[in-house]
Amino acid sequence: MKTIYERLDEILPKIIDKRFRENKGLGNEVGFYIFDYDPKDEMLVREHIAFLKQKVNTDSSEIRIKEFDLYEIVLGILENKGYLEKVFAMEEKKGTEAILKPIKNTLRLTQKNDLVVEYIRQRVEQNDIVFLTGVGKVWPIIRSHTILNALHSIIDHVPLVMFYPGTYSGQDLNLFDEIMDQNYYRAFKLIPR
Repeated sequence: MKTIYERLDEILPKIIDKRFRENKGLGNEVGFYIFDYDPKDEMLVREHIAFLKQKVNTDSSEIRIKEFDLYEIVLGILENKGYLEKVFAMEEKKGTEAILKPIKNTLRLTQKNDLVVEYIRQRVEQNDIVFLTGVGKVWPIIRSHTILNALHSIIDHVPLVMFYPGTYSGQDLNLFDEIMDQNYYRAFKLIPR
């Protein structure tokens, strides 16, 4: 079993490989990848993502890493709609469970006009590599398999890597190694453990 440091070190050579960026050898599958990791390594992973972006996103680079923190996207949408303070007040008054459905409705999650999916779609360009982060922070508002399924038909021209604090077996997602998500089998492990 590789250490988290060994696995993180393997990301850069993998993502700059031309075959990775062109989705070669995937049997016409959309290039979706999951980098799963022990939740205790969250800060190491965040630091490494910042390093990767700094290393790859130079003026001379032909590729760009676009990071989308799902939690930050949700907060931004709620704030732009003028709902963020109302959500905080409602949560304080009625509890966390009471705000989940109104937030999901506001974001139009899983609907044709899903605001999170649209936010990402509008910002992805050719030669990008999409990094999805904030998966643990945004749960249970957005579930991993749900966002991946929604993006599958939208982001099909560039690779996407979800950084997942938990375990991805290739068939199942287990957030924080405690919360079973629904089956998801359309992604590849970016770097096996």
